[in-house]
Amino acid sequence: MSQTPIPNPRPGSAPRATRRRRAMAGAALALLVAATGCTSSQESPAPADRTGDTGAVTVSGPLCDALPSGDEPGNPDSLVGRAPDEALTWIPVLTTFEAAVRATGMAEELSAPGGLTILAPTDDAFRAKFSTANIDNLLLKDTATLRGLLREHLVAGTHPVAELVATSPVTTLAGTDLAVTSAGSGARLADRAETVCADYRASGARIHVIDKVLGNLPDTAHEEDHSH
Repeated sequence: MSQTPIPNPRPGSAPRATRRRRAMAGAALALLVAATGCTSSQESPAPADRTGDTGAVTVSGPLCDALPSGDEPGNPDSLVGRAPDEALTWIPVLTTFEAAVRATGMAEELSAPGGLTILAPTDDAFRAKFSTANIDNLLLKDTATLRGLLREHLVAGTHPVAELVATSPVTTLAGTDLAVTSAGSGARLADRAETVCADYRASGARIHVIDKVLGNLPDTAHEEDHSH
Protein backbone atom coordinates (compact mmCIF):
# COMPACT_ATOMS: atom_id res chain seq x y z
CA MET A 1 0.00 0.00 0.00
CA SER A 2 1.23 3.51 -0.79
CA GLN A 3 2.24 5.60 2.14
CA THR A 4 1.35 9.26 2.30
CA PRO A 5 4.12 11.60 3.50
CA ILE A 6 4.13 12.37 7.20
CA PRO A 7 2.96 15.97 7.62
CA ASN A 8 5.34 18.50 9.12
CA PRO A 9 4.96 18.93 12.88
CA ARG A 10 2.67 21.71 14.08
CA PRO A 11 4.47 24.90 15.08
CA GLY A 12 5.86 24.59 18.59
CA SER A 13 5.74 20.79 18.69
CA ALA A 14 9.45 20.17 17.93
CA PRO A 15 12.18 20.62 20.54
CA ARG A 16 13.67 24.10 20.59
CA ALA A 17 17.06 22.91 19.27
CA THR A 18 15.37 21.03 16.43
CA ARG A 19 13.35 24.11 15.43
CA ARG A 20 16.52 26.19 15.45
CA ARG A 21 18.33 23.68 13.24
CA ARG A 22 15.43 23.58 10.77
CA ALA A 23 15.48 27.36 10.56
CA MET A 24 19.20 27.19 9.80
CA ALA A 25 18.54 24.60 7.10
CA GLY A 26 15.98 26.91 5.52
CA ALA A 27 18.55 29.70 5.51
CA ALA A 28 21.12 27.40 3.88
CA LEU A 29 18.67 26.44 1.14
CA ALA A 30 17.77 30.10 0.58
CA LEU A 31 21.45 31.01 0.23
CA LEU A 32 21.93 28.15 -2.24
CA VAL A 33 18.99 29.33 -4.34
CA ALA A 34 20.39 32.86 -4.45
CA ALA A 35 23.90 31.68 -5.27
CA THR A 36 22.78 29.49 -8.17
CA GLY A 37 20.49 32.08 -9.68
CA CYS A 38 17.10 30.40 -9.42
CA THR A 39 14.64 32.71 -11.25
CA SER A 40 11.63 30.64 -12.20
CA SER A 41 9.65 31.22 -8.99
CA GLN A 42 8.50 34.67 -10.07
CA GLU A 43 6.43 33.61 -13.07
CA SER A 44 4.23 30.78 -14.25
CA PRO A 45 5.53 28.27 -16.78
CA ALA A 46 4.96 29.26 -20.39
CA PRO A 47 2.68 27.04 -22.50
CA ALA A 48 4.31 23.68 -23.04
CA ASP A 49 5.74 22.57 -26.37
CA ARG A 50 3.18 20.00 -27.47
CA THR A 51 5.23 18.56 -30.33
CA GLY A 52 4.82 14.80 -30.11
CA ASP A 53 2.46 15.04 -27.12
CA THR A 54 -0.38 12.51 -27.32
CA GLY A 55 -2.70 14.14 -24.80
CA ALA A 56 -3.09 15.39 -21.27
CA VAL A 57 -0.63 14.16 -18.68
CA THR A 58 -2.08 11.72 -16.16
CA VAL A 59 -0.25 11.47 -12.86
CA SER A 60 -1.15 8.96 -10.17
CA GLY A 61 -0.53 8.47 -6.48
CA PRO A 62 -1.82 9.55 -3.07
CA LEU A 63 0.09 12.84 -3.07
CA CYS A 64 -1.14 14.06 -6.46
CA ASP A 65 -4.29 15.69 -5.05
CA ALA A 66 -2.12 17.99 -2.91
CA LEU A 67 0.01 19.13 -5.88
CA PRO A 68 -0.77 21.74 -8.59
CA SER A 69 -3.49 20.71 -11.02
CA GLY A 70 -5.97 22.21 -13.45
CA ASP A 71 -4.80 25.69 -14.47
CA GLU A 72 -2.52 26.14 -11.45
CA PRO A 73 1.15 26.97 -12.07
CA GLY A 74 3.09 23.73 -12.07
CA ASN A 75 0.22 21.52 -13.16
CA PRO A 76 1.39 18.35 -14.98
CA ASP A 77 0.40 19.53 -18.47
CA SER A 78 2.35 22.78 -18.05
CA LEU A 79 5.62 20.91 -17.46
CA VAL A 80 5.63 19.00 -20.74
CA GLY A 81 8.45 20.37 -22.90
CA ARG A 82 10.24 21.94 -19.93
CA ALA A 83 13.86 21.00 -19.21
CA PRO A 84 13.88 18.43 -16.38
CA ASP A 85 15.70 20.67 -13.89
CA GLU A 86 13.21 23.46 -14.58
CA ALA A 87 10.23 21.13 -14.23
CA LEU A 88 11.47 20.08 -10.79
CA THR A 89 11.18 23.68 -9.55
CA TRP A 90 7.41 23.61 -10.17
CA ILE A 91 6.72 20.50 -8.07
CA PRO A 92 6.51 22.08 -4.60
CA VAL A 93 7.47 19.01 -2.54
CA LEU A 94 10.84 18.64 -4.31
CA THR A 95 12.70 21.74 -3.11
CA THR A 96 15.54 19.76 -1.46
CA PHE A 97 16.01 17.45 -4.44
CA GLU A 98 15.94 20.38 -6.85
CA ALA A 99 18.44 22.30 -4.69
CA ALA A 100 20.69 19.22 -4.75
CA VAL A 101 20.59 19.18 -8.56
CA ARG A 102 21.75 22.80 -8.64
CA ALA A 103 24.34 22.36 -5.89
CA THR A 104 25.98 19.51 -7.83
CA GLY A 105 25.71 21.13 -11.26
CA MET A 106 23.73 18.16 -12.60
CA ALA A 107 21.08 20.07 -14.54
CA GLU A 108 22.72 19.21 -17.86
CA GLU A 109 23.00 15.55 -16.90
CA LEU A 110 19.22 15.44 -16.38
CA SER A 111 18.82 16.38 -20.05
CA ALA A 112 21.01 13.51 -21.25
CA PRO A 113 20.51 12.20 -24.81
CA GLY A 114 18.15 9.24 -24.81
CA GLY A 115 16.15 10.61 -21.91
CA LEU A 116 16.10 9.95 -18.21
CA THR A 117 13.78 8.70 -15.49
CA ILE A 118 14.00 10.73 -12.28
CA LEU A 119 12.97 9.13 -8.98
CA ALA A 120 12.68 12.28 -6.88
CA PRO A 121 12.30 11.98 -3.07
CA THR A 122 10.06 14.51 -1.34
CA ASP A 123 11.30 17.08 1.17
CA ASP A 124 9.74 14.94 3.92
CA ALA A 125 11.77 11.96 2.68
CA PHE A 126 15.01 13.93 3.02
CA ARG A 127 14.03 15.10 6.52
CA ALA A 128 13.28 11.51 7.54
CA LYS A 129 16.69 10.35 6.25
CA PHE A 130 19.15 13.11 7.14
CA SER A 131 19.75 15.48 10.03
CA THR A 132 19.69 19.18 9.24
CA ALA A 133 23.46 19.40 9.67
CA ASN A 134 23.94 16.44 7.30
CA ILE A 135 21.75 18.01 4.61
CA ASP A 136 23.56 21.34 4.97
CA ASN A 137 26.93 19.62 4.63
CA LEU A 138 25.86 17.73 1.50
CA LEU A 139 24.41 20.82 -0.17
CA LEU A 140 27.17 23.27 0.72
CA LYS A 141 30.34 21.15 1.03
CA ASP A 142 30.22 17.44 0.19
CA THR A 143 28.73 17.76 -3.29
CA ALA A 144 30.68 14.74 -4.59
CA THR A 145 28.78 12.48 -2.18
CA LEU A 146 25.56 14.28 -3.03
CA ARG A 147 26.15 13.74 -6.74
CA GLY A 148 26.51 10.02 -6.12
CA LEU A 149 23.28 10.03 -4.12
CA LEU A 150 21.38 11.74 -6.92
CA ARG A 151 22.57 9.14 -9.43
CA GLU A 152 20.97 6.48 -7.24
CA HIS A 153 17.70 8.16 -8.26
CA LEU A 154 18.29 8.32 -12.03
CA VAL A 155 17.59 5.63 -14.63
CA ALA A 156 18.51 5.90 -18.30
CA GLY A 157 15.51 6.21 -20.64
CA THR A 158 12.08 7.74 -20.10
CA HIS A 159 10.10 5.03 -18.34
CA PRO A 160 6.47 5.33 -17.22
CA VAL A 161 5.97 3.74 -13.82
CA ALA A 162 4.25 0.69 -15.37
CA GLU A 163 7.27 0.15 -17.61
CA LEU A 164 9.63 0.25 -14.63
CA VAL A 165 7.59 -2.55 -13.07
CA ALA A 166 7.53 -4.56 -16.29
CA THR A 167 11.31 -4.31 -16.86
CA SER A 168 12.41 -4.79 -13.23
CA PRO A 169 15.14 -4.74 -12.10
CA VAL A 170 16.35 -1.46 -13.56
CA THR A 171 19.87 -0.08 -13.23
CA THR A 172 20.47 3.40 -11.87
CA LEU A 173 23.20 5.73 -13.16
CA ALA A 174 25.08 4.86 -9.97
CA GLY A 175 25.22 1.24 -11.17
CA THR A 176 22.75 -0.08 -8.61
CA ASP A 177 20.18 -2.70 -9.62
CA LEU A 178 16.80 -1.52 -8.40
CA ALA A 179 13.92 -3.97 -7.96
CA VAL A 180 10.56 -2.43 -8.89
CA THR A 181 7.24 -4.05 -8.01
CA SER A 182 3.65 -2.97 -8.46
CA ALA A 183 2.03 -1.08 -5.57
CA GLY A 184 -1.51 0.04 -6.28
CA SER A 185 -1.43 2.50 -9.18
CA GLY A 186 2.29 3.08 -8.61
CA ALA A 187 5.42 1.15 -7.77
CA ARG A 188 7.57 0.06 -4.85
CA LEU A 189 11.31 0.54 -5.27
CA ALA A 190 13.94 -1.69 -3.66
CA ASP A 191 11.26 -2.81 -1.18
CA ARG A 192 11.80 0.54 0.45
CA ALA A 193 10.28 3.55 -1.30
CA GLU A 194 6.97 4.01 -3.12
CA THR A 195 5.85 6.41 -5.79
CA VAL A 196 3.45 8.99 -4.37
CA CYS A 197 2.83 10.94 -7.58
CA ALA A 198 4.08 9.17 -10.69
CA ASP A 199 4.41 9.97 -14.38
CA TYR A 200 5.13 13.66 -14.66
CA ARG A 201 6.54 14.38 -18.12
CA ALA A 202 9.27 16.89 -18.92
CA SER A 203 11.40 17.29 -22.03
CA GLY A 204 13.21 13.98 -22.41
CA ALA A 205 12.32 12.85 -18.89
CA ARG A 206 9.79 11.13 -16.68
CA ILE A 207 9.59 12.31 -13.08
CA HIS A 208 8.22 10.03 -10.36
CA VAL A 209 7.88 11.55 -6.89
CA ILE A 210 8.81 8.99 -4.21
CA ASP A 211 8.48 8.88 -0.43
CA LYS A 212 11.93 7.62 0.63
CA VAL A 213 15.55 8.40 -0.21
CA LEU A 214 17.34 5.57 -2.03
CA GLY A 215 21.02 4.64 -1.83
CA ASN A 216 23.23 3.50 1.03
CA LEU A 217 24.12 6.69 2.88
CA PRO A 218 23.60 6.30 6.64
CA ASP A 219 20.45 7.58 8.34
CA THR A 220 21.29 10.62 10.45
CA ALA A 221 17.87 12.15 11.13
CA HIS A 222 17.87 10.71 14.67
CA GLU A 223 20.98 12.76 15.50
CA GLU A 224 18.83 15.89 15.56
CA ASP A 225 16.97 14.58 18.61
CA HIS A 226 20.21 14.58 20.59
CA SER A 227 21.53 17.97 19.48
CA HIS A 228 21.96 20.75 22.03
